[in-house]
Amino acid sequence: MAVRAAVLPAIGAPLEITGIELPDPGPGQVRVRLAAAGVCHSDLSLSDGTMRVPVPAVLGHEGAGTVVAVGEGVTHVSPGSPVVLNWAPSCGSCHACALGEVWLCANALNGAADVHARTADGTDLHPGLNVAAFAEETVVAASCVLPLPDGVPLVDAALLGCAVLTGYGAVHHSARVRAGETVAVFGVGGVGLATLQAARIAGASRIIAVDVSPGKEELARAAGATDYVLASENTPREIRGLTGKQGVDVSVECVGRAVSIRAAWESTRRGGRTTVVGIGGKDQQVTFNALELFHWGRTLSGCVYGNSDPSRDVPLLAEHVREGRLDLSALVTDRITLEDIPAAFANMLAGKGGRALVVF
Repeated sequence: MAVRAAVLPAIGAPLEITGIELPDPGPGQVRVRLAAAGVCHSDLSLSDGTMRVPVPAVLGHEGAGTVVAVGEGVTHVSPGSPVVLNWAPSCGSCHACALGEVWLCANALNGAADVHARTADGTDLHPGLNVAAFAEETVVAASCVLPLPDGVPLVDAALLGCAVLTGYGAVHHSARVRAGETVAVFGVGGVGLATLQAARIAGASRIIAVDVSPGKEELARAAGATDYVLASENTPREIRGLTGKQGVDVSVECVGRAVSIRAAWESTRRGGRTTVVGIGGKDQQVTFNALELFHWGRTLSGCVYGNSDPSRDVPLLAEHVREGRLDLSALVTDRITLEDIPAAFANMLAGKGGRALVVF
């Protein structure tokens, strides 16, 4: 049976909304009917070639839905089970997994090279980042589905699959924000909004949101920001002015551009931590001189998927949702259809809105 999907025919080409033919789930596979899929900046980076992906492909990696059928050997979910998609399943056997750093699994994206489905004319399609969530239904490896804990709305649960795991993990796993510390978050998109909420949950005493758009201030403050700064060449000076001329204890950069990474670094106090979550292109070169590295004593670190272990962290995030500490719906600024994804991409490029959510 054909299902509708957003297909990327070639790098840089417009998405095509078309019917695709999915196979029945084989051994170790699960078929999922999507309830919702988030439109992430990584999808845009895949479509324009910033990140490489075999094409043609069905994009979308942040999703939740209901199991339709399971293949032989699948026991942790069954038809009717609500699930969150995990686009980066760990293999459990590579060097990173042996160290417990499952977010760096060397084999996590092996499935992206597989043939996932076919178009009506028989063209092979690949599954984007493993899960091909920009479709009414998808077939994925069993390791790519996590049972959704009770008490989390299925549509909003899609955000747990990337934005919230990334933002929460950046604060709690990478930067390790402690109660009473000050935090600056650069970029108020979906991940940035999740990061702001995570900083509030961590007990940060001052949370400064930074973005190029004045229209995002209300969103940022609702997520937990105590202050809002419009991004400019004076941003580090403004942040130091808000923190007794010291700078913040932690800066989290959610944009992936050299200028904002550098601004986040300069906004961090001496001895503080700067965590880079945003995915930038190879042309985004950030420079430091040897003296400043010594003098400031700051820590600069990258952060992949929030340094998260989804099987451990999704139940924890669900508890935050049930207790009212984490508001998933507050991250969503647009609820859209498959046909609206190109417009959502354009909004991201223009710095507009938070997370767009495709609701099926």
